[in-house]
Amino acid sequence: MKKILVIGDSCRDVFVYCHAERLAPDLPVPVLRIIEETSNPGMASNVARNIRAIHPACELVTNPGWEGVTKTRYVHKNSNHTFVRVDADPRVPRIAIHNLPLQDYDLVAISDYNKGFLEEEDIKAICERHPNVFIDTKKKLGDWAKGAKIIKINNYEFERSKDTITPELAEKIIVTRGEHGAEYHCKLYPVAERVDVKDSTGAGDSFFAGLLVRYAETGDIDESIHFANACAARAVSQKGVSVIERPHSASHGQSTHAY
Repeated sequence: MKKILVIGDSCRDVFVYCHAERLAPDLPVPVLRIIEETSNPGMASNVARNIRAIHPACELVTNPGWEGVTKTRYVHKNSNHTFVRVDADPRVPRIAIHNLPLQDYDLVAISDYNKGFLEEEDIKAICERHPNVFIDTKKKLGDWAKGAKIIKINNYEFERSKDTITPELAEKIIVTRGEHGAEYHCKLYPVAERVDVKDSTGAGDSFFAGLLVRYAETGDIDESIHFANACAARAVSQKGVSVIERPHSASHGQSTHAY
């Protein structure tokens, strides 16, 4: 089984589910009554836990103390409407890339939420040291990413980077298009089955995880995109952040490192 290394910044996603039965008398805002609270590993940690759900040969390099970096969403229990998101400690310490044993892994996945853990020169150096680097980044793209094998971004991130995407970068980019699927090499990969969207939180992580796993198994990027679409479709059909599944699901791996 091929080994995957995920590198990126992590947080804890918190969902506070509420009822909202009236407006405040002094402000034009709803009064929230808390019903329950759930949480799960977020950002790069969510990518890693999705990979491990079906491919146990996965390790994670992330920021120490990531549990204290929180994204708290206050959500209406019945409709799943999010009232507000509150982020705590959004910046994280920078990685020390010289400590990374990249040669021990078949695929390296960079899940970059642009919180300070990875700078552009760090990602460039990782790409120069390994031939199979997949990037999912919130940064505006530039030449620093040209050493990657695949770059996965969403439609908003693609539009923001249009003026810096060179022909060399364009050859590597997969753009996720929400309910329309994904685009690669000017080819649209539609979602095979329409689903009732309940929550889009974590859909990009599910797509990225599915893409990585299927590519590790087959080396076929077309098949990997179709599989990733199916993973993301399942994710958005559930409330909160879910974990991808398939009938022959493997057991979870547990190896995690912090740098």
